[in-house]
Amino acid sequence: MKEKPSRGDLLSRLKEKDFTAAVIGLGYVGLPLAVEYAQAGIQVVGIDSDGEKIRAIRSGKSYIDDVPSETIRTLVAAGRLRATSDYSALAEADTVNICVPTPLRKTKDPDLSYVVNAAEQVAKYLHRGMLIVLESTTYPGTTDELLVPMFEEKGFTVGEDIFLAFSPERVDPGNPQYTTRNIPKVVGGATPRCTKMAAALYAGVLENVHPVSSASVAEMVKLLENTFRSVNIGLVNEMALMCNRMGIDVWEVIDAAKTKPFGYMPFFPGPGIGGHCIPLDPFYLSWKAKQFGFESRFIELAGVINGQMPHFVVGKVIDALNRFKKSVNGARVLILGVAYKKDISDVRESPALDILQLLARKGARLSYCDPHVPVLAEHGMNMKAEPFTAATLRKADCVVVVTDHGAFDYRLVARESKVVVDARNALKGKNGSKIIKL
Repeated sequence: MKEKPSRGDLLSRLKEKDFTAAVIGLGYVGLPLAVEYAQAGIQVVGIDSDGEKIRAIRSGKSYIDDVPSETIRTLVAAGRLRATSDYSALAEADTVNICVPTPLRKTKDPDLSYVVNAAEQVAKYLHRGMLIVLESTTYPGTTDELLVPMFEEKGFTVGEDIFLAFSPERVDPGNPQYTTRNIPKVVGGATPRCTKMAAALYAGVLENVHPVSSASVAEMVKLLENTFRSVNIGLVNEMALMCNRMGIDVWEVIDAAKTKPFGYMPFFPGPGIGGHCIPLDPFYLSWKAKQFGFESRFIELAGVINGQMPHFVVGKVIDALNRFKKSVNGARVLILGVAYKKDISDVRESPALDILQLLARKGARLSYCDPHVPVLAEHGMNMKAEPFTAATLRKADCVVVVTDHGAFDYRLVARESKVVVDARNALKGKNGSKIIKL
């Protein structure tokens, strides 16, 4: 077994950026992190089982909206970033970041198979002086209960021979203001020495590092952040349902409430929640809480309310068509935006997918426009985006604004559409019988 420098040597080399970093999982979290390492002058090897991603990086192409292809080309050409599907590259790494998916099973239980598989690969090439940081969102206790025993079975003591920590990813795709580099980085180790090592790793690359007392605290931080959003979105979605029943404009209510300079933070209703975090992470917390005999009622209820919103939007489409004496069965319905949030290409857990499926079951003739998603091949669907033109809008019996991309001309939408269901308040200030708000 190859020996690496001692703990003190590793710490000094982390501070001097004289080490090799490995990043497992080159998706929305892993690739931007690998790029930050490489731009800081660190040698980086990215590992992913997806051959298309490996080929893209090697050819200098980016598949992540927030990472320019030019940046990839420059780093690859300089030899600071390389990509492979061969986990044996871990043998040369001093640090390893695990950035793999953590989905839910159909039963809403955590699926840690990707984390386990990645950790098993790390264990094969584990060596003295290695630092491993898990970034994949998970339930509190994963690092201590799952990874520590797995690595110590190899004969190493965590905190002495090797170092293990958790640092929650905080990625907001499409946000130009907050990026991997300037979003504060929370980190908690399996031991205080592990925390010190992980903090040193990130301090040389990112602008702000916030150490916490344990890996479990760091794991809980991520779940609190996304549960906070899920619950508040659930609250405002319920307000939207209530205001709709009462004939009150919920968007006007929110605009007025926003004028209060204290004690209020605006959240906005919508067609549902999407992405890999908010729809999934709260269930990691509620699942873990049940092991302690604790029932997380707010979390479960927010999930139920948010899950109802695609059905509510479809109900609005039916009402909109009824105004013009048309049945949804056979009606041409155009969806504007299928990504889960504006100005990105990610469709994971997008409410648009549910809306499309629900409308399809009712016999609607479906099409969509999305400049960021030219092809939609999800959940059995195989569709190509329509061009966003006046003719496309006029052809539809009903236009549904699901994702309010900045590229859409909403004045054109209001003028050319027969009837519009606006689930995002994108047509704010535009009223009339053919514009139906959430």
